Amino acid sequence: MKKSLIALAVLGASSVAFAASNVTLYGVVDMSVVGSKANHVGDATVTMESGFRSGSRWGIKGVEDLGNGYNVGFVLESGFTADDGVSAQGGRLFGRESQVYVQGGFGKLGFGRFGSLASGAGSYHMLTGWALGTSYTQGSWNNVFGTLRVNNAVAYMTPNFGGLTLGAMYSNSDAENDDSTNKWSKNNHYYGVGAKYANGPLTSSLIFEVQQQKAAADNKNAKYNVDFGFAYDLGSITPMFAYRYDWQDEGQKLNTFGLSAKAPVAGGTVMAGVRYYLGKDDGAAAGEEDKLRSWTINAAYEYPLSKRTTVWGYGGYADGSKIWKDSSDKGINGWSVGVGMTHTF
Repeated sequence: MKKSLIALAVLGASSVAFAASNVTLYGVVDMSVVGSKANHVGDATVTMESGFRSGSRWGIKGVEDLGNGYNVGFVLESGFTADDGVSAQGGRLFGRESQVYVQGGFGKLGFGRFGSLASGAGSYHMLTGWALGTSYTQGSWNNVFGTLRVNNAVAYMTPNFGGLTLGAMYSNSDAENDDSTNKWSKNNHYYGVGAKYANGPLTSSLIFEVQQQKAAADNKNAKYNVDFGFAYDLGSITPMFAYRYDWQDEGQKLNTFGLSAKAPVAGGTVMAGVRYYLGKDDGAAAGEEDKLRSWTINAAYEYPLSKRTTVWGYGGYADGSKIWKDSSDKGINGWSVGVGMTHTF
C-alpha cells in the first residue's frame, strides 16, 4: 500500500496521470509585478503578486468508473500565494474546492465545498458575459462582490440538453464561518439556481442566488443577486454583455453593467471592457450620502509562450463617486497596471 502511494506521488509530480486509479495532480502558478494606486491619491506602490490573473493552486482529482455510464470522483484543490508560499482561503488545506461527486445519465451530483454558481470559480460555476472573467484582480467581474465559496454544500447539474444546462446549489453554512453545527434556523444558508446555454457561437447564462445572513453581526436580512451574461463569437471578435443586480433590505441595492470583448491579435488575445456601477445604500444614516457610483475600464493582452505558459500585461482604471468618492478599494476607485506569467501543470 505504501509503495503504491509513493509511486502515485512520484508520477503525479511529473504531471503524469496514474492510469490504474485515474488520479491526476494539476495546478497553476501565477506571478506578476503590479503597480497601483488607491483612490488616485498618495504614493503608487509596486508589488510582486501571486494570483493577479489566475489564483495559484495545486490539486488532486480522480474518478472511478462504476460501469453502465456511472462514475464517482473527487476534487481536492488548495490555493496558495506563490510569492511567499502561504496558504490562501484562510489557511484551509483544500480551500478552493473539496468535493466528492457521482455522475451519470441523470447529470452530476456533488457534495462538499466549492464555488457558488455565480462565483466564476470551481466545478459548478455558470458565470458568463465578461471578457476578463474573474481574472486580473481589479478587472474581475467579482472584484466588488468577491468570489463566494460555500461549505457543507450540495450541487446538481443536469445533462446537456442541446446546449442547455441547468444547475442548483444549497449550502448549510457560509464560507467564512463554519456554523453548520448551529440550529438549522440560525445558520447562514446559500441557495442558487442557474441556466447556461452554449451552442455554436452563442453563450449565455442566467443565475439567481440568495445568501441568508442569520449569523451576521449587523444586517441579518437575506442578500439576493441576479446575474445575466451573453457572448457571441463572430470569429474575429467576441462581444459580450453582463448585468448584475444585488439587493438587501436595509442594505445596498446595486446595478452593475458590463460591455466587453475579446479578439485574437498577433498570436495572442486582447480583452477589454467597461463597467458601470449604479446603486443606493438604504443603510446610510439620515442626511448622509446614500448613492453608489463608479465606472471602470480594463484591458489585457495574453500571449501563449507554450501550451502551458502564458505571459500577459494588464491595465485598469476605476473612478468612484458619491459614497465611493474616497474609497481605497482599487476595484472601484484607483488604478492598476501589471505584467506577469502564468504556468499550468
